[in-house]
Amino acid sequence: MEIIYAFAGGGQQGGGIAAFLPFILIMVIIYFLMIRPQTKRQKEKQRMLEALKKGDKVVTIGGIHGTIAGFREKGKVVILKINKNADIAVNRTAIAGLAAQVSDQETSSMEGPA
Repeated sequence: MEIIYAFAGGGQQGGGIAAFLPFILIMVIIYFLMIRPQTKRQKEKQRMLEALKKGDKVVTIGGIHGTIAGFREKGKVVILKINKNADIAVNRTAIAGLAAQVSDQETSSMEGPA
């Protein structure tokens, strides 16, 4: 029984902040490696969506390429001209980015490899 207490710290008290130091260090590492870059990308995308204007060539999340022909519903809906006879309306949030700057990862489907 004494062996179990020895491995468990056997009745020792305290440690204070030193006991939480590894946990705090892990949280700091997670913040700088995962959370901060993601929020930075979200802010960049939000700025890009706000800066869209008529005539910009864009790609939607679904992979549709088109040129912005106009806006409706106070800018929430974007009218895309995909060829000279076809226009479609998509939400502004469905735009992955400008056609020249969109990566394949941003428009790839959510399905796994076949």
